[in-house]
Amino acid sequence: MTWFRSLFCQLALVSTLLTSCMGLTSDEPAAPTYDVRSAVVLGGPNTPPELLSGIGDRINAAINATVRTEVYPRVVLTIRIASLQKATGFDKKRNIAKINIDAASVDDGSVIAVSSLVVTSTANEQAMADQILAEDIAARIRSAFKLNAGRG
Repeated sequence: MTWFRSLFCQLALVSTLLTSCMGLTSDEPAAPTYDVRSAVVLGGPNTPPELLSGIGDRINAAINATVRTEVYPRVVLTIRIASLQKATGFDKKRNIAKINIDAASVDDGSVIAVSSLVVTSTANEQAMADQILAEDIAARIRSAFKLNAGRG
């Protein structure tokens, strides 16, 4: 009976390991890659200029640092800050921004990709909150559009 229990436990372990590895393969196609040529950052009247310029500077530095060796569709990014919540949470250190991104073709101006994301950042000093949020937003956009991190 002991050998049966041992064999049963080994089979259960092997089948569990095999089933858990099935989720590692993905049937989804890879996200498309674009040759980003420029970016424009827009916000509402209550959006701090430091946040807009911080995002724009970081994204444009990343665009300049990215070199594509293959030919991809050339696009221009329009980055819109749809909503901004500052100093939220019980400690007033959390900042949340909802971002909408359109990638328009350089050739004919049509929008060929749309992305939307929510970025949450935490800043211990409110004086640095806009710069920290700008870096977090830029990092998410760099990741989504496969851009290298630029200097600056």
